[in-house]
Amino acid sequence: MSKVAFHTLGCKVNTYETEVMKKALEAAGYTCVEFNDVADVYVINTCSVTDVADSKSRQMIHRAKKLNPDAMVVAAGCYVQASYEKLAEDETIDILVGNNCKRDIVDILERYERLKKDGSFEKATLLDRKTLFGSTLVDVKNAVYEECSLEEYESQTRAYIKIQDGCDAYCTYCIIPYTRGRNRSRERESIFNEVKTLVSKGCCEFVLTGIHVSFYEYGLAELIRDICNMEGARRLRLSSLEPRVITKEFMDIVSACPEFCPHFHLSLQSGSDTVLKRMNRKYTSEEYMERVNLIRSYYPDAAITTDIITGFPGETEEEHLGSVDFAKKVSFSQIHVFAFSSRKGTFASKMDDKISKAVKSERSADLIEVSHQTGHEFRERFIGRKVSVLFEESKMIDGKEYWTGYTPEYIKVYAASSLGLHGVIREVTIENFLTPASAKTDEAEGMLGKI
Repeated sequence: MSKVAFHTLGCKVNTYETEVMKKALEAAGYTCVEFNDVADVYVINTCSVTDVADSKSRQMIHRAKKLNPDAMVVAAGCYVQASYEKLAEDETIDILVGNNCKRDIVDILERYERLKKDGSFEKATLLDRKTLFGSTLVDVKNAVYEECSLEEYESQTRAYIKIQDGCDAYCTYCIIPYTRGRNRSRERESIFNEVKTLVSKGCCEFVLTGIHVSFYEYGLAELIRDICNMEGARRLRLSSLEPRVITKEFMDIVSACPEFCPHFHLSLQSGSDTVLKRMNRKYTSEEYMERVNLIRSYYPDAAITTDIITGFPGETEEEHLGSVDFAKKVSFSQIHVFAFSSRKGTFASKMDDKISKAVKSERSADLIEVSHQTGHEFRERFIGRKVSVLFEESKMIDGKEYWTGYTPEYIKVYAASSLGLHGVIREVTIENFLTPASAKTDEAEGMLGKI
């Protein structure tokens, strides 16, 4: 029986699609093992959102071959779509799988083995060996929604549900429309069927995800409402949103759903209007703040998180400081800070006035400091309050057993208990901050709670 190992880089959509591939291979008789184990097949689900993501993808591809030189190494995903000709020259890789063919992973592996045995490779170019025989690189520009779903999930409490793929925004810095294609949405009935199946397997919290969830074509707010009304779906979250999706009509619908979690990841990218214009973002800082205020009029304690790119071409010190001031004004519960990474093929890659690495590093540090400050202040507000926590796993800290889980606002809570609380929602009183020694420094601060 063949062993297969996976490593996933990048977004929640990649995480979901890795699960789809994993379950398909398990159903075909493969045994899934940890990535650092010796496997017969290694699948690296790559990301290409930054040059760092490219580099990490290459590192994992080469690490797989070192783990087992005789193994079949499969590179899949956005890095493949963006740089397939370059990757075809990498003899470490056996098969390239584009974004639209991940669901066909079983057929791809079987076809590759069959053609390898009958000598077809001797007649093919290096690129053909990796793409033609994998039937992998489909034209994403004209793709329809590729139906894929899960019947079970690695976590029995929370599951991602992919509802959409592709993006029509064409921000000047972003390679994703070229690696994922145009916006396309999943049919509602297909989504409902997957939720029902996962509920029957023990999942109770769902995260609607996609490349651009705000572009969901069949009514995002109505989809949220209808899932929340499904038996067994006790919590519902959203992945990253465009500010423009936040309207009074949207908030009226979602706020009427007790199962909806008030955690809004509103993509900002910059607090400077002139930078936003160069990025081809379709809003101003004033419009963004209007959406933030609208959310807080419904949910005063909503968690609002965001992404900010620092060091965009031509960004002046004044523009940077304006972005820092705006971040303070919004008072985000967390900021994901990215230094600008030039992606070949995007409009921004041709812009002049590139910012030095040293300056980008300094500006990133400014924003990270703001994130730590405003995030701490946000969590501090919950001390002394009773909150609802969905517990997921137990951990030993200083010789004592704690169960960990998240509030609807996605605040991580640690509560001492010897009871089995997996998948249980309990009321917890927040007592103070708790950051375990084992936690990474860039993780959000955890809170100590008492059941």
